[in-house]
Amino acid sequence: MITIAIAGKPNSGKSTLFKAATLADVEIAAYPFTTISPNIGIAYVRVKCPCKEEAIQQLIPAGCGKCIDGSRFIPVELMDVAGLVRGAHEGKGLGNEFLDELRQAEAIIHVVDASGGTDIDGNVVEIGSHDPLEDVSFFKEELNMWVYGIIKRNWRKLERKAELEEDKIERLLSEQLAGVGVTEEQIKAAIFKSEISDKDNLKSWDDEDLKNLATHIVTRSKKMIIVANKADIAPEENVKRLKEAKEDELVIPCSAAAELALRTAAKNNFINYLSGDTDFEIAHEVTEKQRKGLDGIKNLIHAYGGTGVQEIINHVVFDLLENIVVYPVEDEHKLTDSTGRVLPDAHILKIWSTPRDLAFSVHSDLGEGFLYAVDARTKLRLSEKHALKDKDIIKVVYTR
Repeated sequence: MITIAIAGKPNSGKSTLFKAATLADVEIAAYPFTTISPNIGIAYVRVKCPCKEEAIQQLIPAGCGKCIDGSRFIPVELMDVAGLVRGAHEGKGLGNEFLDELRQAEAIIHVVDASGGTDIDGNVVEIGSHDPLEDVSFFKEELNMWVYGIIKRNWRKLERKAELEEDKIERLLSEQLAGVGVTEEQIKAAIFKSEISDKDNLKSWDDEDLKNLATHIVTRSKKMIIVANKADIAPEENVKRLKEAKEDELVIPCSAAAELALRTAAKNNFINYLSGDTDFEIAHEVTEKQRKGLDGIKNLIHAYGGTGVQEIINHVVFDLLENIVVYPVEDEHKLTDSTGRVLPDAHILKIWSTPRDLAFSVHSDLGEGFLYAVDARTKLRLSEKHALKDKDIIKVVYTR
């Protein structure tokens, strides 16, 4: 299962976002280090279910029974890690634990307090008095210095080994950074981009070169999205500045608190709402105070096209990590598994995945015995090297 980390400075709303996305029972409080050990929970990407397609409805008019009003929710793992403080790369705060936990994630959701209501260390201050752009810079600097520290720690040893054994520095660095989740290809790209490859030999690489290299390694190995949280109380100028300053990165305005309120109200049957909806209906009698609060949230989601939480999860999984959804079936005519369940499973796979990749995703036996696949829509036979597309419905044929 895909693992996504929620990170940022203390009191930026990380745990609120985590709870809003997972409805897990976690502590939320307005002081630093509410979260110490990482919280692990299940969130869901939301996609349109194939069972609502006109052609497929003719085959299965009763639907699949796996979606809600045509929306399919597919699980991913969220990890809410402890707040990052200045000097984390030197072990300050919970720095070492924080950075070690981040390496497990395929992507990072960086939660920024767009309201400017908390200082750089997460202490509550007057709304608008702190510049959220500082939080973005400090977070990236800590990640860069963390990777730099790992490189620097054994640099002379790596340099000598590369020279004596005529080994490539890219391979040696990839071994050094394997625990951080960095590949040799990413290091090659980082060396090229940092332009230190133009220097004659490794001995001429100084500390600034290594810091520059670490920055490019982080950029290539740690996929990240910036969340402008607390958008409901943030000065409009703050959200605008975050977007303008980070033109090369997507910044999504968000109110985790609003999403949590909506999901809690829906769970208790006060409203009809699914995560990612751009509106909701009050389904139960509420007090005047509750109605006023819900009206305020309604204005927010109309202004931003939602609370932002579902958009964040979907963007990370499908755009940042470049995945698609494929539906495996055993009967390509009825779109069922061996027990008669219609479109029973949805698998998240990398773009350009093949039918054999899907087979291994379902079960190792299917992958090892793979013969060919069948596109359930066209009934065409697919080879093992065929590139699957998003929303494909596929039957895998294999030796038993």
